[in-house]
Amino acid sequence: MSAPAFDRLERTISHGVLQRPLSTDEEMTFPQLTQAGPHTDAYQETSPTGLVLAREAEADVAAAVRTRSQTTLVSRSPTGGKGIVDAEKGARLDDAKLVTWLPNDPENPRNWSTKKKWLQTFLPTILCFESGLASSIITGGIPEMGEHFGVSELVAGLTVCVFVVGFGLGPLLLSPLSEMYGRKIVYIVSMFLFFIFTLPECVTDSFAVLIVFRFLAGCSCAGTMCNAAGSIGDLWAVNERGNKMFAFSGILFASPCLGPLIGGALTVSVGWRWMWWVLFIYAGVNWAFCSAFLVETYSPTLLKWRAQKMRKETGDPDIMTEQERQGRPLAEVARETLLRPLVLLTTEPIMILFSGYLCLIYGLLYAFFFAYPIVFVAHGFNATEIGLTFLAVLVGIILVSATAGPVQERYYQRKVAENNGAEIDPEYRLPLMMGCSTLLPISLFIFAATSIKHVHWAGALVSGIPFGFALVGIYVSANTYIACAFSQYSASAMAAKTLARSMVGASMPMWIPPLYASIGHFWSGALFAFLAVAMLPIPFIFFKYGAQVRARSKLAT
Repeated sequence: MSAPAFDRLERTISHGVLQRPLSTDEEMTFPQLTQAGPHTDAYQETSPTGLVLAREAEADVAAAVRTRSQTTLVSRSPTGGKGIVDAEKGARLDDAKLVTWLPNDPENPRNWSTKKKWLQTFLPTILCFESGLASSIITGGIPEMGEHFGVSELVAGLTVCVFVVGFGLGPLLLSPLSEMYGRKIVYIVSMFLFFIFTLPECVTDSFAVLIVFRFLAGCSCAGTMCNAAGSIGDLWAVNERGNKMFAFSGILFASPCLGPLIGGALTVSVGWRWMWWVLFIYAGVNWAFCSAFLVETYSPTLLKWRAQKMRKETGDPDIMTEQERQGRPLAEVARETLLRPLVLLTTEPIMILFSGYLCLIYGLLYAFFFAYPIVFVAHGFNATEIGLTFLAVLVGIILVSATAGPVQERYYQRKVAENNGAEIDPEYRLPLMMGCSTLLPISLFIFAATSIKHVHWAGALVSGIPFGFALVGIYVSANTYIACAFSQYSASAMAAKTLARSMVGASMPMWIPPLYASIGHFWSGALFAFLAVAMLPIPFIFFKYGAQVRARSKLAT
């Protein structure tokens, strides 16, 4: 095979517009995993022949490293050798030949057919649906389950708590694996583990065993939750993602809303054990289907496979990807994955306030899994009928996904067009959140006022529609804003808010029943509404001053 030619990089930005070739000064910004993480638009570089020499960029990288407290760059060869780039001497890995995508490369997920991209979007989405369903399906049979195990309903609610705690901790453990090995293997292995961990829940008569395996199942489900949004980013450019993300987020919230209905119906008709068996069977079918049809979409992994093939064909060990060139060990990746989210969550005003808002949103969803039974049992509803009340929330979720979501996306695209297709401030993602932030406390005040026993139950039921509408509108807007504001660190930002929201959601089963018992239905619901009022100004403040806040931040873009 003839020696390959080498090219300068051309970078495709997220809107699909080809930039000018990078200068030597800019070439050092070739995406590095220490900054980008697995949930960004990095690794969309192209070159005419698919290979780029690292020689010209290396001196600039060394110069940049000297300004970072004399840090030493480490690079391991694909065959196991180890090379050190001395920051003081400016030594270079002159022979590194970095593999990139070709223009219109058919193996680049962004260039796949629309049909294939939709299939690969659908598969992670149904895995997330399964995860959300698993978190709430047991709420339909908690009284019966508690009676069987000889524990109170409050203690039985721990089965929800530990599962949601696993949701929060799982991404911290599984995100590094995605970075190292790709998305598909994380999906397949994590959901197989979920399938296995669900079986003991079907048969055990020990409450302690049930709690342990619920936690393990929750951690396993996090493999889908921390990767699905990244898979959508792998497949679709930013200007194509809006509606897909809205649909994905709608399904993410719809599945927990269906859980109480399915669990309640199964408990009434065939017994509470069948909640677990249905979940186990569904998990097995999903796993088999996705194992057969899911493919890898993570660009660094796909490029690494290409580099391995090229090394085998040419015998040239210097052909590698940027990921292989850095050779970051799993322990280092894991350390960053664990520490950076905590730094973001404790030092960045954007993360603190928006994560706080998302904690409220997620907490309210899981609070209602326990508040609705308390409110509607007082009106004589059985488990199946209580499950049906969550359909009102589902209607609101469908409405916002079908109406307000597309309107927000058209508004954003119009602003992009007015800026000649260039990237615009992430604050233009906030108008929908501003409207939904106003709607949320209204829905909660309606719920509070109509949740008392002598008021007809229809008011409490109908309040679920605006609640579901506001729930997804706020969630999607806040998520998108965080991802855009911390584009270089979006993986860490997502892990930070997921950890925070999951801890809040997990606490709800422990204090919602005592809260309703101590201060009553009205004031319990009103407390939620007052918290929503306290959060209401956040999107308005950042719509006006967000650019200034980001300018003062060390990590925001």
